Amino acid sequence: MQNHNDHRYDDIIRLDRPVSSRYAPMPRQSRAAQFSPFAALTGYDDAIAETERLTTPRIELDDSQRALISDKLSRLRRGDLVSITYFVYDEYKSGGAYVTATGPVKTVDPVTHTVTMQSGAVIPMEDILTVETQ
Repeated sequence: MQNHNDHRYDDIIRLDRPVSSRYAPMPRQSRAAQFSPFAALTGYDDAIAETERLTTPRIELDDSQRALISDKLSRLRRGDLVSITYFVYDEYKSGGAYVTATGPVKTVDPVTHTVTMQSGAVIPMEDILTVETQ
């Protein structure tokens, strides 16, 4: 005995899939994305990554270390090749990171207390940890 529902799609079951004359077929990658899991908590992954990101505390130099750096900076001239390691504050967390700028010096400005590299990097003198001439 057959159920009357067994025949309800007989009229369309063997037809070709309809193709729109108005829209191009969706690429497989996009179709598959419809069925992939979605991020129920928007921004959650970014928040976790930010929490895991580490910062470094700024090292406070003593007077003799500051005097040594000041002496090295006073001897620098335009075009001198140097490597300057300095502290960059993190804009979201306390602390930051030490970075090194290497290249020719453009200016050493005692008025603004900055060293400008020819690359365009502007380094505050109070954030300098080391100065090495090349």
